[in-house]
Amino acid sequence: MCRELATNRGRCDEHQPRAWANRATMRERYGISSGSWRALKRRVARRDNGCCYVCGGPPDEGETLQLDHIVPVAEGGSITDLDNLGLIHAEPCHAEKSKAEALRGNQRRWARARG
Repeated sequence: MCRELATNRGRCDEHQPRAWANRATMRERYGISSGSWRALKRRVARRDNGCCYVCGGPPDEGETLQLDHIVPVAEGGSITDLDNLGLIHAEPCHAEKSKAEALRGNQRRWARARG
């Protein structure tokens, strides 16, 4: 039995759940194939010269920027409109943006629960 728990996570490092393990596929989430998503990413990369729309920086050596919805789909953003898509660094840009989006989502849920 593992006795070395990681702080604030409740499980040891070896037995952490896999991030996104049960996440729906691109087609299930957005109704778009992964090939279409890659084509959109290529178009956005050409348009933005391969730079992050948050910080303006290029990818570090060996890094691949992610394609991101500028206005989240959950907040009314378009799924495939090029004006709502941009490249973003996974760390720290996307991580910080995702935290802010999660906070807004939680605030909406709390507001609905309170009536």
